[in-house]
Parts: sequence; C-alpha cells; structure tokens
Amino acid sequence: MDIVIAGGHGKIALRLSRLLAARGDTVLSIIRNPGHADGVRAAGAEPVVADLESADAGEVAGHLSGADAVVFAAGAGPGSGATRKDTVDRAASVLMADAAERAGVRGFVQISAMGAGEPPAAGRGEVWEAYIRAKGEAEDDLRRRDALDWLILRPGRLTDDPATGRVRLAEPPLGHDAVTREDVAAVIAALLDAGDVRRRTLDLLNGDTPVEEAVAALR
Repeated sequence: MDIVIAGGHGKIALRLSRLLAARGDTVLSIIRNPGHADGVRAAGAEPVVADLESADAGEVAGHLSGADAVVFAAGAGPGSGATRKDTVDRAASVLMADAAERAGVRGFVQISAMGAGEPPAAGRGEVWEAYIRAKGEAEDDLRRRDALDWLILRPGRLTDDPATGRVRLAEPPLGHDAVTREDVAAVIAALLDAGDVRRRTLDLLNGDTPVEEAVAALR
C-alpha cells in the first residue's frame, strides 16, 4: 500500500512508519520542519515538507496522488495555545480531507482523542477545551464527507511503554485508561488493511485481545 501520513514526525507517526515500511508499504510523511527529515527517513518514510497551517488543498493534493490512504496524525502538541489547537487539530484535518477528495484518495484514518465533541470536564482550562472542541469539529467534518471512507480512532491516555500487542477496540464509550503509542500504531496498521472497517468511530485502550483479533471482530 501507499500511505501518506500527515504530521509524520509525531511519536505515533514515526512508530507507524516503521511498521508500515517493515512490511513493505510505501510511506510518505508530511512534515512542517525540514530539520525532521532525517528522523522520518530513519523510520522508513519519505519526507515532504509542507506547512498544513498555510498550504492550500491543491498543493497538498499533489502530494497525495496515487496514495491508497491518508493517516492524519498531526497535532499542535504540548505547549501550544488554543489558537493552534484550532489551526492544526481542526483546520489541518479539514485541509487534508479536502486534499484527499481532490486526489481521489478514499481511505482516511484520523487519530482523534477520547472525549472529542463532548463538553470538556470542568477545570481543565482553556487550551484543553480548545483541543477537545477542535478534535470534535474535525470528526464532524469527516462524517459529512461521502467521498471518503473515513475511520476515526480515539486512543486513551498515551504512554511510551513497550507494545503489549493487546487492546480494547470498540465504539465509544469504552471507559478511560491508557494505551501505548506502539499499540496505537499497530492498530492503525491493521485497520489500514481492513478495508471493510470504515465510517466508524472507535475508542482504543490497552486490554486483553490481540490487535489482529480486535480488528477482525469489527467486521
């Protein structure tokens, strides 16, 4: 498969690139900072520099030509303010979806967040509220698109622990717990292969079911 990852230098994206490259897929990673190119190449992906906060859909569509699917793994990241939660976590997702439609790429996997689209818990602060709102609006945008075979994945609290290979994967609500970034990447790789699992919103936590079995159970 030919996969394009938006936000290619992120922690999940780099792990996903390694998994996909190891099994023979071709990975193109969109990054904003050219200084991240070597790290992306080391993970087995080909970097392309494009700023999703300033690019237009036509420019990005050119990078998607011939791809089988897009994975939206971009995020404003820790330390960013409320404004960038909107310009990256929402607007960049909308841009990638527009570009995918222009390029005729139907597959679109969006890494979202548990609680997206719901009223944020009291006391979490303005930035968290902006983040959850941006993720929810990005999800809503995807659900309105008939031209995309979208899939929304909402991981729980992310950790850098080693992969367990075992997860809980189901439509929300699934509860609140942790999941390793390695396991998130493994689930995305399996979902990319499961072309009949689309137009679903899925929560993801670590659990007791092997990744392949958890994905197969969705069919």
